[in-house]
Order: sequence, then structure tokens, then C-alpha cells
Amino acid sequence: MSAEQSKEIPVVQKIISVAWPSFVMAGIATILVTTLFDPVQVAHCMNYEGVNRTGAYSMTFFSFWLLTSTSCALTCYFRKPSSEIK
Repeated sequence: MSAEQSKEIPVVQKIISVAWPSFVMAGIATILVTTLFDPVQVAHCMNYEGVNRTGAYSMTFFSFWLLTSTSCALTCYFRKPSSEIK
């Protein structure tokens, strides 16, 4: 086994290194935003009638999780040297 192969990070570890921090930050962002704004009222203003409170909180959390996981994934992608990007 070469030194380069031993440095390779397993795929599961790469996924978790993006998913976990984005999950934590999405939780924090959801707490902060829903403290300031009622997500049911925001959904009502956006003409989404019939959204219950749990659904509004869930949509808020998953929206933040998508945003932060995209940011984390792009950070991991762009920190590679340009010679390694394929």
C-alpha cells in the first residue's frame, strides 16, 4: 500500500464530515430564525395555506440543512488543490 492510498479518507467519513456540521448549524439557525419569526405566519404570507406548526418548523429546518450542507460540501470540494479536482 502506497503512502498516497493510506491518506485516502473513506467515503462515509467524507459524507459525515459534511452532514454533521450542516445538521448542527441548521438546528441553530432554525432556533434563531423561529425565535424571531413565526414560521406559520411566514408560510401564510407566502400563500401556503394549511401548513401546521410542525410542518412549518420541519420545512424551515430542512431548508437550512440543505443550504448549510451545500455550503459545507462546496467548502470541501474547493479546498482541494486544483491539480486534484477532476
